[in-house]
Amino acid sequence: MVYFVGAGTGAPDLITVRGMKLLNQADVVIYAGSLVNPELLAYTKKECEIYDSARLTLEEVLDIMKKAEEEGKMTVRLHTGDPSVYGAVREQMDALDAMDIKYESCPGVSACFGAAASLNLEYTLPGISQSLIITRMEGRTKVPEKESIESFAAHQASMAIYLSAGMLEELSKKLIAGGYSPDTPAAIVYKATWPDEKAFTCTVSTLYETAHAHGITKTALVLVGDVITHQNYKKSRLYAADFSTEFRQAKEKEQ
Repeated sequence: MVYFVGAGTGAPDLITVRGMKLLNQADVVIYAGSLVNPELLAYTKKECEIYDSARLTLEEVLDIMKKAEEEGKMTVRLHTGDPSVYGAVREQMDALDAMDIKYESCPGVSACFGAAASLNLEYTLPGISQSLIITRMEGRTKVPEKESIESFAAHQASMAIYLSAGMLEELSKKLIAGGYSPDTPAAIVYKATWPDEKAFTCTVSTLYETAHAHGITKTALVLVGDVITHQNYKKSRLYAADFSTEFRQAKEKEQ
């Protein structure tokens, strides 16, 4: 059996309880060493075989899984954040299907949620934004044309932009071209929830200057939207005294 496990954003205690238990039981762990906190490996048993996938090809990862399966061993494939977000898991799952090897997924805390916690943000403030767009700039890996930064910026929703810290000058231009004003609030969160985390608020037009001033060139998430300054939003109707729900009747105003 192979388990695809989300390691969380970085802090070793932000892995799920289920994920930690799977690491406890694993005979083989293949982890993304370039991104996953190695402290998580402390949850494995002493005899566990550990492989760093940062030095492996897809074929080599699959060979390890196949060998473990033939030997009756349980494998954990430990991905950063949540495996479903930029995890490159589908290609592994399809290969396992072809080899008739069973697998399951265990979710994890993605970087955008770790970053929100670090800044005490709510992405979906009433009257400001009710949507969160998770996306990335086009780099060595292409992005579908209909999913360009400009097209998403036109929505004026909250945005969490991954894998783009090395292209911030271009990112600013695309965000502004798409409709964000240059002074739209933004934030850069470097290694969210790690001990060396750095978080800075700025504007769309000052993303590059802010990152350059603090030596940030990679492993950072960019957040964009008016929710970052959390001003002029409306309170939730769910808890309003004059709003009825399945569990509570609205209260009449006193005369």
